[in-house]
Amino acid sequence: MELELRGGVRAAPVAGRTPAERQALRWAPDPRERTADPAHIARTARELEEDGLDSALVVQSSSWPDPWAVAGWALAATTRLRIAAAHRIGTTSPTAAARTLATLDRLSGGRISAHLVIGSSDADVARDGDTLPKAERYRRADEYLSLLTRYLAAEDDLDHHGEYYTVRAARSGLRPHPGSELLSFGGSSPAGVDLAARYAQVYAVPPRPLPDTRLRIAAARAAATRHGRTLRIWRHVTVVLADTDTAAQQHLRRLRRDALRLATGPDAARYHDAVALDRDRERGTADTAAVDPDTAPTQVAAYIRRSLAGAYTGSPATVAARINLLRSAGVDIVQLDLPVETDHDRALRRALVAQLRAPAPLRRAW
Repeated sequence: MELELRGGVRAAPVAGRTPAERQALRWAPDPRERTADPAHIARTARELEEDGLDSALVVQSSSWPDPWAVAGWALAATTRLRIAAAHRIGTTSPTAAARTLATLDRLSGGRISAHLVIGSSDADVARDGDTLPKAERYRRADEYLSLLTRYLAAEDDLDHHGEYYTVRAARSGLRPHPGSELLSFGGSSPAGVDLAARYAQVYAVPPRPLPDTRLRIAAARAAATRHGRTLRIWRHVTVVLADTDTAAQQHLRRLRRDALRLATGPDAARYHDAVALDRDRERGTADTAAVDPDTAPTQVAAYIRRSLAGAYTGSPATVAARINLLRSAGVDIVQLDLPVETDHDRALRRALVAQLRAPAPLRRAW
């Protein structure tokens, strides 16, 4: 099967007054403020489709525009592009989410899927009224997904009396297209792998070195096999492109330098309570568990350096060669995370897509 190439659709442009500033701030932690810009959504989706990408992710956070609505707008602006809309389990009932998913599937001709998330930050999920600890959110997710999948397949009224959900005489009036790829999941814990193996069609492995990626793919597919199922594998890749490898390395250094300058300058306060930093504080990788003006700039800087540390950097041919190693390791979907702000950016992305569509020899090691 051909490698699926995935981009992303944001509800609004990245902060920044110029294309160069927006390119750089793409690697800073996203502020909690984000509006919904219909022209930006439609244009981004159409450009992804025109440039040869197959699908796009719409991300989710407690303060950002609703991902289902953003996904619907992007789908309406395109004819071929598939959309994976992030859906945090626990924000709606499973029956309501199932109907939204089935509705968008029908309206788009089978081009929607839900990328299921548990919530990486306790603080962020609490902003939507979800105060369960993460381990319990995983347990609730099992019941949620069981009910959602049974509801979509039910021909008769469905009763369910569980720990977290109770429904009576529930039945959806519509179903997704037969064979639609509806669910993906990305939890890297054993509980996350188990949920993906039992309910999802796609499993997102974390961006780790190639040997670790191979091991995670093998574990996920073995878990799915135990349930009589198969999984396609999705891998996120941070990409920095230029016409030559040398120019790309120089561009990477400029992006890092400009992102650090802009995100720790006069507008720095808007980045201090970013959800990504909530997660860092809770995991103990930041200096404090709360927003502290004295330590927040250091946390922002660390996030920027980490965001670009593992970037696939080079010409389209060089980056394509590295991505082809992921394909040989068993990756089916590669999400290309690269800022596209200028015509030259688009030309480089199209060149990378062309390289990845060309036949490539399979290699087994770096």
